[in-house]
Amino acid sequence: MKLKFYAEFRSITKCKEVNVTAPPDIWALLVYLGERYGNALRVKLFTPDGEDITNDVNILLNGRNIHFLQGKNTRLTEDDTVSIFSSVAGG
Repeated sequence: MKLKFYAEFRSITKCKEVNVTAPPDIWALLVYLGERYGNALRVKLFTPDGEDITNDVNILLNGRNIHFLQGKNTRLTEDDTVSIFSSVAGG
């Protein structure tokens, strides 16, 4: 599967795009990324208790926000593309 990083996530991972073997779901993917890229990425992905995904990140699966799918339990396949970027507020 393909992972695409944007903004601060690109800075932390030092890459724009990477191919990985698809884990079963989004949560397993995020845990893997936290292990691979360390605490700098974990604090951007997870709530302080580490039990959920923070509201400060947007995760798209094939262009669809996982919030409108099954959230952290959204299933993944080898053909998927996951995009990860920061939430942006404006006014």
